Amino acid sequence: MTDVRYPFTAIVGMADLRLGLLLNAVSPAVGGVLVRGEKGTAKSTMVRALAGLLPSISTVEGCRFACDPAAPDPQCPDGAHDGPAGTDRAARLVELPVGVTEDRIVGSLDLERALSEGVKAYEPGLLAKAHRGVLYIDEVNLLQDHVVDLLLDAAAMGRSYVEREGVSVRHAARFLLVGTMNPEEGELRPQLLDRFGLTVEIAATREPRERAEVVRRRLAYDADPAAFADRFAGEERTLAERITAARALLPEVALTDTALRQITAVCAAFEVDGLRADIVMARTAVALAAWAGRTEVLEEDVRKAAQLALPHRRRRNPFDAPGLDEEKLDRTLEEHAEPEEQPEDTGAQEASEGRGPDEEQPGPDGGGPDDDGPGDGGPDDGGPGGGAPDPAGPAAPTEFAATDTAPAPDAPETDVPAQGPRPARESAPVAAGEPYRTKLFKVPGTGKGAQGRRSPAETDGGHTIRARRPAGQLTRLHLAATLQAAAPHQHVRGRTGRALELRRDDFREQVRQGRESNLVLFVVDASGSMAARQRMTAVKGAVLSLLMDAYQRRDKVGLITFRGAGAELALPPTSSVEVGAARLESLPTGGRTPLAAGLLRAHETLRVERMRDPHRRPLLVVVTDGRATGGRDALADAGRAAGLLAAQGLASVVLDCESGPVRLGLARRLAGQLGASAVTLDELRAEGVAALVHAHRPAGNTAGTATRTATRTATSTATSTATSTADRKAA
Repeated sequence: MTDVRYPFTAIVGMADLRLGLLLNAVSPAVGGVLVRGEKGTAKSTMVRALAGLLPSISTVEGCRFACDPAAPDPQCPDGAHDGPAGTDRAARLVELPVGVTEDRIVGSLDLERALSEGVKAYEPGLLAKAHRGVLYIDEVNLLQDHVVDLLLDAAAMGRSYVEREGVSVRHAARFLLVGTMNPEEGELRPQLLDRFGLTVEIAATREPRERAEVVRRRLAYDADPAAFADRFAGEERTLAERITAARALLPEVALTDTALRQITAVCAAFEVDGLRADIVMARTAVALAAWAGRTEVLEEDVRKAAQLALPHRRRRNPFDAPGLDEEKLDRTLEEHAEPEEQPEDTGAQEASEGRGPDEEQPGPDGGGPDDDGPGDGGPDDGGPGGGAPDPAGPAAPTEFAATDTAPAPDAPETDVPAQGPRPARESAPVAAGEPYRTKLFKVPGTGKGAQGRRSPAETDGGHTIRARRPAGQLTRLHLAATLQAAAPHQHVRGRTGRALELRRDDFREQVRQGRESNLVLFVVDASGSMAARQRMTAVKGAVLSLLMDAYQRRDKVGLITFRGAGAELALPPTSSVEVGAARLESLPTGGRTPLAAGLLRAHETLRVERMRDPHRRPLLVVVTDGRATGGRDALADAGRAAGLLAAQGLASVVLDCESGPVRLGLARRLAGQLGASAVTLDELRAEGVAALVHAHRPAGNTAGTATRTATRTATSTATSTATSTADRKAA
């Protein structure tokens, strides 16, 4: 292994990511950058390389919180620093592991000293270590929500607050926040997306020449890291000096009234919630001007700031892809530009009429971050240092977005011809209905899965419900229970000083109860019996609503469809419900109804997933009208497959899609065989259930009792009628 970082200027292409990182290096107040992209696109490499470009910092000698000798933090836990000597060191890159705990992030009470010496001592966390450096979160979408909230709050306020175990500490925590994520592994909630200042979408280039250059440089680096770094040392030094110069120029940049009016008009036009977007856009535009060496914000700065700060803030529901309407952006900027006579006062700014003769529209400063190389001497392959990536910069997000999203809807269709030689029996995919809020379905009992928002579980978060002896290593000390266990034995153990005499058996750990995320596996009937367009629209809308519910509760989801000759695992269990929504949207219908095959496929999928993730409890959602065809004993085979699932004690729900004046009740019979609850499409809506409850409340106890009795009677009558009808049909 080597400690030589891959040079920032050696990375080929990715102009928007390069610019987003450099703007945050110039002005950390921008609020960090979230890098969204497919695996293997050098996200982590570029972030780690950025740390080597940051100017060195001066810190108070011996201060664990990296206080600046010129302006020490008056609330520093290491005490007041009166004229201390400073030492220079490089800015730190602190990487946050996926499984990090809250104590490790903010710090905690030094339990060993507290219990052995009887003193309160604070042990700093990663936020203190990252102060005045870079905090890098790889796979930020896989972190627990409360951990992400804590990090983003500290980044927004520039200070960390610790109130726990009798310790009250505040310290400065200003850092360049960078998060990376692969959208295929699940999305961040919109509320968390909004806390990142900028977001950049990246994907690997599809140009063979550029891909070859990437491979060539990587092989050269692996062969001799030091020699490879020396090749780009001059470009690295030039770029580092430019960052320092832009930082010095930043306070002198003027945000004109025109630029501010354009910023607020753009945010209003795109209906962005709150005012954080306006503030982030203003800071980004100022940083862009400083990076270009200007002291005034221009329209091109506002345009580029919008392209970086707004796309991820425009999502109205979890399945909306981030994006920005470029034509609408240009139209809004033009409508709120300076009057035409204004340039007479600033003759040097003739470019305000049409942005000058420069044809490279997207470049916020004529060259953007691509000027970090040796000028015209850089390679013409889109590599660092040259001006080649500049025209590709703005086009890249559009091109990459197309390559990211296009394959998903097409994937299920590639298997359609294999279903049979009679495509005429197959119906074209039907659009899903509007999603809505659904009832909450939970897995009974108490689990131990990953923290989420669905079923009760013992988790690292949540509230403490009791204490217990630790089975292995002590992770969450229950201080009160530990002291209570040790107190009766102090006299026998000969305690003389302030410190307690503790034994291993005295320690107790907290048992916290919260909610876990589950694996929600959908088994969807896509056969000819479900193919009526209006009916399938309602069914897809219901499944989409359940997918949205799974997204909000941080579940993993899987999708099995059955039609024609068998069942298909259309979506292996994943945290990306967006992919599930895309597969559902393109789902064709038609053919026979192999219900047993769908249930058996679910059984096999859950068996494999249980080995991969034994603590995540599954919830099976079967979407069907209960019919089964494809053989003489199709219904009996489906019943046996359901019994196989029921024998495992699997929590399941049957979404009854049967419609029409005559109902066979087959879906409810299947629910009985599965040991599941059966819910109709109308009963799935949460507002429908709430309306029923509210309708009963105002009438008082007597009327409410009568209403409930009448409802039970009507339900019982309807159920018995449906059952008798089903029995007659079966006979």
